[in-house]
Amino acid sequence: MQMTLRWYGSAFDTVTLEQIRQIPGVTGVISTLYDTAPGEVWSRERIRALKNEIEASGLTLAGIESVNIHDDIKAGGKSRDKYIKNYIETLANLGEEDVHLVCYNFMPVFDWTRTELARIREDGSTVLAYTQEAVDALEPEKMFDSISGDMNGTVMPGWEPERMAGIKELFALYKGVDEEQLFDNLKYFLERIMSVCEQYDIQMAIHPDDPAWSVFGLPRIMTTKENILRMTRMVDNSHNGVTFCSGSYGTNRENDLPDMIRSLKGRIHFAHVRNLKFITSTNFEEAAHLSSDGSFDIYEIMKALYDIGFDGPIRPDHGRMIWGEKAMPGYGLYDRALGAAYLNGLWEAIEKGRTR
Repeated sequence: MQMTLRWYGSAFDTVTLEQIRQIPGVTGVISTLYDTAPGEVWSRERIRALKNEIEASGLTLAGIESVNIHDDIKAGGKSRDKYIKNYIETLANLGEEDVHLVCYNFMPVFDWTRTELARIREDGSTVLAYTQEAVDALEPEKMFDSISGDMNGTVMPGWEPERMAGIKELFALYKGVDEEQLFDNLKYFLERIMSVCEQYDIQMAIHPDDPAWSVFGLPRIMTTKENILRMTRMVDNSHNGVTFCSGSYGTNRENDLPDMIRSLKGRIHFAHVRNLKFITSTNFEEAAHLSSDGSFDIYEIMKALYDIGFDGPIRPDHGRMIWGEKAMPGYGLYDRALGAAYLNGLWEAIEKGRTR
């Protein structure tokens, strides 16, 4: 596997490539063209400039997270074919620039949902948190207002102000779209992009829904082992795979994370590993990566990835805000660096335990 860190670009990220380069064992970044809108074609020139900047720092561009999918594709809108054509052009441009991994999601309206971005823990660190009762008490159009004050001056992925300004229109677009229709729309999209993925050997890695249940009545489908296997079978191509995010699948306490990993052998192209601490089944806060700090056995998750021969990029996911750092919530330097070191240590121990 290759240990990486997510990086939003020098214009948007408080963490620098120079800092990432100094984290032991981290050799690449997962990045994006953060100022592009869903449906916009990514030019080869901009992709090349991003890649050159990263490589000049001594790191590699291990993949893209995300090439965001236009809502007309997700909802089956009248313009979806136009936006799929644009998406195919972007994939071809990525392939021409030797980029072969794309993480994306198929979540309606909200890419992810948290009700707090700076919950204070007992140790004084702050974390992202979710409480179902808080969601139930909010009108959807007020969701952004409830968390915007805790963004530390950054723009959070999936919560861009211009996107949130059209939230009523987005909800109207998905009116009548249920889980079956969303599956059909995902299948339609995947079937049309697989030829370019095969041509350029691009691994499409769908990210699970976060949290793994309906929010504000919107359908969500990447939530369970059954559903993710359905997705891989309905477009049975090795380039149609998943991003295994322990924190997102793990929001559903019925999901057996190591078992899910083993069931997806050959189709996990990218992994996010993080920990959650549950207060109730629908009330959780994010934790340090260390198993004992949360509710997941991170050793068993890493062991399952090792057992299936996973050799793709992996990254520590949302970290705590510690040591006075001010950064995009979940994406500071210090706790993610600790997480990368911990995950690398687990991997080394598992690997040496198998070879001696």
